[in-house]
Amino acid sequence: MVQLEKSFEIKAPPEKVWEMLALDRMPEWMKELKSVNYISEVHTPEDKYRVGASARIEMKSSLEKGHDVEITESLEKEKMTYRSKPPYYTYVATYFLKPVEGGTKLTWTSDSEMPWGILGKALGKLFIERMSAKEIEKSFQNLISILEK
Repeated sequence: MVQLEKSFEIKAPPEKVWEMLALDRMPEWMKELKSVNYISEVHTPEDKYRVGASARIEMKSSLEKGHDVEITESLEKEKMTYRSKPPYYTYVATYFLKPVEGGTKLTWTSDSEMPWGILGKALGKLFIERMSAKEIEKSFQNLISILEK
């Protein structure tokens, strides 16, 4: 299992940060995502954040075309967790929002697991810790830029 955690302070209120965590808003700040389309029924904006909401994520990378994610925990403007089962690995990502003076502290955690035993663990360390960490940092800097305009 590969675990990552990043925290950022954003000069925006939690409700504004929360809006950008909707699965279909992620391509706006995660540039490696091509598109996100809900596969569960979404009738209201709140449905995008409810437990059980699921979406198909298409990637820009030719290595991974796409995968499905499902929200497994959701506390409005406080916490959202989703689980993915891509073809090569699984991950659980959680966003924690905490009001702070002048904005929001956003903490993101991720637990990823590759298949293939010891080989998978080695690949996981290489791929997730090294390659993904750079993309994650870029994505959150994009999010901060959008929210602090």
